[in-house]
Amino acid sequence: MGLSSNSSSESIQLCIFDLRRGQHEGQELDKILFFFPSGLPFSKQLAVIGLSEGLITFTRIFSPQAACDSIEAERHSHVFHEPEPDIWMVLVVEKSNDSEPIWRDDALRKVLKEIHSLFVMFHGPVRAMLEKEPGGGLVRRHLYSFIMDYLRDFLVGKKFLLPSFRDCLKERGTVQMLTITREAAIEVQSLVRVLESSAANTPCYSLILFQDLLVSTTLSPDDTINLFTYAVLRLTPRALSSGTSSWSYLRKGNIASNVVTETNVAPPSSMPESFYGSSDISPGEDNNYHVVRPLQSDKWSKGKDGYLVTDLWGAEVGTWAFATPTVLLQQTGERMYLCAYQHRSLTLMLLIPISSIPNGEQGVPAVKQQVLENASLRILKIEEKLSKGWGGENAHHVGGYRYLLVDGDKCIQSFSSNKSYNFN
Repeated sequence: MGLSSNSSSESIQLCIFDLRRGQHEGQELDKILFFFPSGLPFSKQLAVIGLSEGLITFTRIFSPQAACDSIEAERHSHVFHEPEPDIWMVLVVEKSNDSEPIWRDDALRKVLKEIHSLFVMFHGPVRAMLEKEPGGGLVRRHLYSFIMDYLRDFLVGKKFLLPSFRDCLKERGTVQMLTITREAAIEVQSLVRVLESSAANTPCYSLILFQDLLVSTTLSPDDTINLFTYAVLRLTPRALSSGTSSWSYLRKGNIASNVVTETNVAPPSSMPESFYGSSDISPGEDNNYHVVRPLQSDKWSKGKDGYLVTDLWGAEVGTWAFATPTVLLQQTGERMYLCAYQHRSLTLMLLIPISSIPNGEQGVPAVKQQVLENASLRILKIEEKLSKGWGGENAHHVGGYRYLLVDGDKCIQSFSSNKSYNFN
């Protein structure tokens, strides 16, 4: 089971399937919603999914209320996640022969959770898409484009590398906060109030980041994690300048793991186009569906007014203006316009309910202009204040202290040196 082009077995497999589909003979393919690597013959894809179904059914005999979360076999780890009823995500990872294990089931499950959470934020629940188009073509097309864009963050040169646990996987599903002074906190809260009052007197939400760290949020915890993750992946100054994710393990380049060549990330020409849609996953509209691809890299840029712009959502009907990005909030289930503004190291994300703007898309520029008129001076002042107090990647270090790192999984402990405090 290997992703390396030199190997006859795949070391990593990722699949999504629906237990409610394909239960009759001759309809087994209906249950497959996504499979990586897609070039694997359908018979092998069904074998992997059939084994997963068997493990899920078997473990439910002993634990009807708690879903199966992982199975450790002799050569592989099987990591399970059920994000929606009867919708299963399974990651199969070949175990390494190295003396130091690099895979952790909980960390890998966080990757699966992140994929689903981000997908729902942009496209809505998988089940809802299946109900909208029962044939499955709509959801397959969206899942394939979305997850393949997600996986491309792990391309280093022409090789596809998944990071080690110690490098990064523990970061998934977390938010890194910036510690600020009381004076700066008061300034930030004042800015938040101005933002809320500027959005046409409608309820809105905001998220403020400095560098890759969270400064303020008015969103729920789950929505904060999702928007923070997307910002770090595509919107922060570091992500915009490099064209890649700004997760610490990727920018530091300390990556080690299973390898696949870049050519295997693209859909093979032998894959039937009727299953995943067109094999050409270029942005825009194909013969079947219009697919928004929010995780495409190098698609965001900073406009002259400071707002971040992208053509990923297409253009407004009858104009050449880019359409405003939209997201779905998990807490309220409401779809929001996403307006991102950036001044130097400060990134501000304002979320405005679509239903609150009478003119719809045409009313968004007026709201953005109103925000600038009311909040620009505060934004400049806060960025300057935070920059002066910024201590770099070791900003949380307290002078004179040393640190102890304890890894219970590997039964090791490490002390920081007198001069270096960064374990990454």
